[in-house]
Amino acid sequence: MSTTLWATILGMFVATFLIRASFLVFGQRLRFPPAVIEALGHVPVAVLSAIVIPEAIAPGGQLNLSLANPYLVGTLIAGLIAWKTGRLLVAVIVSFAVFGAMRWLL
Repeated sequence: MSTTLWATILGMFVATFLIRASFLVFGQRLRFPPAVIEALGHVPVAVLSAIVIPEAIAPGGQLNLSLANPYLVGTLIAGLIAWKTGRLLVAVIVSFAVFGAMRWLL
């Protein structure tokens, strides 16, 4: 591996370590404003969306917004079920089943 890659990995390790260690060192004295605490509550949804949506709308790097795209259909079904029922495991299982069926049939 190249020196640049190792330097990047080491830099990310140091940054992650310092951020996590800061909460251990300053945890009792560190107080966030209510707006920051509320904003941090939205981070998991934003990160998950940033990971899932690009692959759902452009599998393999090619934009595909048709209903013949099993990634898109599975993602939409998972989102709809999770939104309506609040049961994430059911949403994941049903969307995997739909995705698998579409891949098998198409």
